[in-house]
Amino acid sequence: MSVEVLDASTIHNFVEDEEAFNVSVADRFARLDTDHNGLLSFSEMLKELQTLRVVETHFGIDVKPDPAELAYVYNSLFVQFDHDSNGTVDLEEFKEETKRMMLAVANGVGFLPVQMVLEEDSFLKKAVEREYSTRVAL
Repeated sequence: MSVEVLDASTIHNFVEDEEAFNVSVADRFARLDTDHNGLLSFSEMLKELQTLRVVETHFGIDVKPDPAELAYVYNSLFVQFDHDSNGTVDLEEFKEETKRMMLAVANGVGFLPVQMVLEEDSFLKKAVEREYSTRVAL
């Protein structure tokens, strides 16, 4: 984990850079696709969804959520990715939903720089790294 400074433009620029964004998404998809069939099952996606810790923390403090609530949340998140409701997520669905979520985060962050603690392999960290590499190249 590292503390990084970013704003909405950091995220927007990453998503709009089709090459960087698509490579990052395809890489994450390939790592999640443990059976290498080109589709993500609920169990393959669950590991990724659990890293989000959407209900396991409350203002940074670990809490023990109701297992039924947790199952409902994870199922709901999976359904968000499964656009055609066939029980699996293909690369295109994964890419489109990741893009939608990244843009939602950008809208929430706004255009004033904020400091965030980011996981090393997160899409937000990749957005910051992309921004830094383009600044250095200039």
